[in-house]
Formats: sequence, structure tokens, C-alpha cells
Amino acid sequence: MGEAKQKAEAAAASAAAAKTMTIDQVRPIYDASFRASRTTISVIDAMSQRGAIKGEEMSAIGQLRDQCVQIAQMCEQFHSEND
Repeated sequence: MGEAKQKAEAAAASAAAAKTMTIDQVRPIYDASFRASRTTISVIDAMSQRGAIKGEEMSAIGQLRDQCVQIAQMCEQFHSEND
């Protein structure tokens, strides 16, 4: 059993290594995520300034905005570490 387990672990490690992506491969998703997040934040801010959000929607919209801020920060960190 020990040998079978080692083979299974080696196969899993090999499969994981094969799925590793390079910086150039992931850069487009970080770029698109950053743009979408910043645009979403801008739209939410404009909507709230214009009174387009109902009170009962504020919590969900605020959570969405917070999530977009987190994504934008992660993307900025990725770019600062990989440019």
C-alpha cells in the first residue's frame, strides 16, 4: 500500500505541476479583473451619488463594491510584483 500511495501522490504532484501557468499566461485575467473591478466601483459610486440604489439594496451593493476593491488591490499587488 505504501508504494501505491507514493505513486498516487507523485501522479498528483505531476498533474499539479503541469497545470502551473506562467506570469504571461495569467496577466490577461489580472488585467481584465482589474478593469472590471475599477469600472464596477465607478458605476456603484455614480449610482449611489445619484440616489439610484434603494435602501434595502445598499448592503448587497456595498458588499459587491468591497469585493471589487479587494480584487483591484490584489491585481495592483500582482502588477507591482511582476512588472
